[in-house]
Amino acid sequence: MIGIINYEIGNLRSVEKALIQAGGQVKWVRSPGDLDGCQGLVLPGVGAFGDCIRGFRATGLWSSVLEWIKRDRPFLGICVGYQMLFESSEESPETPGLGIFGGRVVRFPNRGELKVPQIGWNQVTLRQSGHVMLAGIEHGTYYYFVHSYYPVPADPAITAMETEYGLRFASAGARGNLFATQFHPEKSQANGLRLLGNFVSVSKNYEASLACR
Repeated sequence: MIGIINYEIGNLRSVEKALIQAGGQVKWVRSPGDLDGCQGLVLPGVGAFGDCIRGFRATGLWSSVLEWIKRDRPFLGICVGYQMLFESSEESPETPGLGIFGGRVVRFPNRGELKVPQIGWNQVTLRQSGHVMLAGIEHGTYYYFVHSYYPVPADPAITAMETEYGLRFASAGARGNLFATQFHPEKSQANGLRLLGNFVSVSKNYEASLACR
C-alpha cells in the first residue's frame, strides 16, 4: 500500500492514477493515523514552497514524516515535494523546510536565452546508477519538468540524477530508501511509470524484509 500525502496541493489525482498504473495500491494520508498499513509514502507538491510547507504542517504529519524518513522507510518526493526536503528556499526565505537534506533551493538565473520556468522534457544523467530506484533507467532518459527553482545540495553525494538547463542541477536526490525528483514522473509517460514501478517494488520489498526479521 502506497500512501499519498494529501494536503490539498499538488497533482494528487495524477499521482494516484500513475501509481495504480505502475502496479501499486494507494490510499490518501491526511493525518498521522492514516500512515497505518502504508509500505511507502509519497509527498507531491506544486506551487510556492511556502504554501506547500504551510499546507503540509496543517496536516499534523510533520513529525511523523520525519520519523518515517529517519527509519529509512520508502519515501518519494515529487517536484516541490523534493524541494521541501531541504533547509530553505529563496522563494519563501522566511519558511524553513524539513531539513532532511542540507542545502537550499534557488531560482534559475535570469539569462536571455534561458526561459524561466523550465517547462517541458529534458534529459537526466545518472549519478547513482546502482540505486534500486534507477533500475531499468538509462543515461539520457527524458522526464517532464515544470519549475523555476532547483535544489543545491550541501552534500553532492545525495545527487541521484543531474540535468542541464543553463547549468547543471540535481534533478533527483537519494539517500537510502528516500528518493525525490524535481521532474514529474506522473507526467513522464513510460519513463515516469518505470520510476514509479520501481518505487512500488522497493516499498513491497521493504515490507517483506521486515516480515523476515
